[in-house]
Amino acid sequence: MRLKDRVAVVTGGARGLGRAFALRLAQEGARIMVMNIVLRDKDREDMQETVRLIEALGGEARSFAGDVTSEADTKAMAEAAVAAFGRIDILINNAAIYDGLVRKPFDEIDLGEWDRVMGVNVKGAFLAVRAVFPVMKAQQSGKIVNLCSETAFTGSHGFVHYVSSKGGILALTRALAIELGPHNICINAVAPGFTDTEASRSLADVTRYDTSKTPLKRLGTPEDITGAALFLASAESDFITGQTLVVDGGRYMH
Repeated sequence: MRLKDRVAVVTGGARGLGRAFALRLAQEGARIMVMNIVLRDKDREDMQETVRLIEALGGEARSFAGDVTSEADTKAMAEAAVAAFGRIDILINNAAIYDGLVRKPFDEIDLGEWDRVMGVNVKGAFLAVRAVFPVMKAQQSGKIVNLCSETAFTGSHGFVHYVSSKGGILALTRALAIELGPHNICINAVAPGFTDTEASRSLADVTRYDTSKTPLKRLGTPEDITGAALFLASAESDFITGQTLVVDGGRYMH
């Protein structure tokens, strides 16, 4: 197993792609701390279900209810992970606002919604990195995987706040690679194209997605994205940092 004895934190891990990341890393031997905001009972139930599914695989997991936009919450999450598992080796910055967004011209987007998207998608990732950094620095090792998006390269009509936030993740990844590298901490990003996920199905009919411009002629799956993240979280990517891996079947090449 590629992640035996490793400890991974997955933000936004209650459901969807976050749950898929947590399960994939657990299958490779990692112990998992699932962090998710709890705004309703279902959020807590979903987070507990992720933990249950990991335990059903024979893995070990804990959950932490918290908001990634809160410095206090992210610090408490890191402390809880160390208390439970003794270390933090991997951070998957998955928490983001995407599900539920409605496409609008840029001059009609509510400024409060802009702030919420930028707050969770960019500030949240920044704070999560700051929270785990002291632990990884003391260990002189760590792997951080940020969730970017193909749209940071190609744009997307009516989603200027989301696209801008993912452009921020791309730049954040590069900037932090310079500061984290001397501590043997690798930070990279995965940029999915449109993927058949729970969130994507809430936004569009995925069965009607045009794959004619995709060389591999199919829609991405969660397994495609989690596989890329697993590579960046493992020892196989020890000499890779500051990079963004686009996982979209070849639709965008750079």
